[in-house]
Amino acid sequence: MFRRFGRNVGIDLGTANTLVLVEGKGIVINEPSVVAIDRDTNEIFAVGNKAKEMVGRTPGNIIAIRPLKDGVIADFEVTERLLKDFLAKATRRSRWMRPRVVISVPSGVTEVEKRAVIDAALSAGAKDARVIEEPMAAAIGAGLPVQDPTGTMIVDIGGGTTEVAVISLGGIVSHRSIRVAGDEMDESIVQHIRRNFNLLIGERTAEKIKAEIGYASLDAGEELSMEVRGRDLVSGLPKTVVVTSTEIHRALEEPVQTILDAVKVTLERTPPELAADIMDRGIMMAGGGSLLNGLDQLLMRETGMPVHITDHPLTAVVEGTGAALKHFDLLKRIMLGPRRY
Repeated sequence: MFRRFGRNVGIDLGTANTLVLVEGKGIVINEPSVVAIDRDTNEIFAVGNKAKEMVGRTPGNIIAIRPLKDGVIADFEVTERLLKDFLAKATRRSRWMRPRVVISVPSGVTEVEKRAVIDAALSAGAKDARVIEEPMAAAIGAGLPVQDPTGTMIVDIGGGTTEVAVISLGGIVSHRSIRVAGDEMDESIVQHIRRNFNLLIGERTAEKIKAEIGYASLDAGEELSMEVRGRDLVSGLPKTVVVTSTEIHRALEEPVQTILDAVKVTLERTPPELAADIMDRGIMMAGGGSLLNGLDQLLMRETGMPVHITDHPLTAVVEGTGAALKHFDLLKRIMLGPRRY
């Protein structure tokens, strides 16, 4: 009856981007997790792409907010507004035909943080809301055999968190969730350019630098450079400098090493039989952070294991929520079954 009159919805509620998948339609929304609010009237000025364009460029009465930090809700009211807007766009249903929603959350969140996500979805208009851990959703979306009695490893590097997990028989055997990912890389670039060039740049500029000339390993490619514009901290005037990929590599060393350490710790906690399976199958990477140039090669060199990047790293998590919706028995087992360490 529900499938006839309503739609199931899977949401990847990310720190940087939110993706919404409607069962039977596929991914219908892929926009930044940003909300612009008029401070005087407390009304929403823009959501998603339009709000992202306003970051760092708004007048005094309009503030652009990212309501999620490190993968969890930092501003409940704004998150509720974000979800309400996206659910309205995705389903276009009346209040009598509210969707059933599954939302991905980092594996390291507390029960209170999970409850906040569920409450935000229900307040935004969902009929029923459940959560699924991001590494499990990413593994399903990447096509890994999560129900088989063999070990598979997923490394999901998003905007706010990096999720590392070993999965077997439909459950997470060992995992590590760290709040170091794409945003931390951007911040490292901002601080590096500030220290070395006395130049202040914004997060959008840092993200562009990372995508164009960022390298996790200097062996990944040729030396690149790009012009960077910002504000001179000495004179206060606009200034342009030339930054090289070697400089950005140095800026990214610390967050990249933290991610590598998380992978190694997870492998150390993995039972020997499953570790042998991972040695054969390799490590699967997902998330936008996995696209950093040379990161897969560096991980391969550090662990001695094959490393693969899923075909759709940016959408693996939301595709996993969609696949789980089709098999509700598996979904219940993932969310309600006991976890093994």
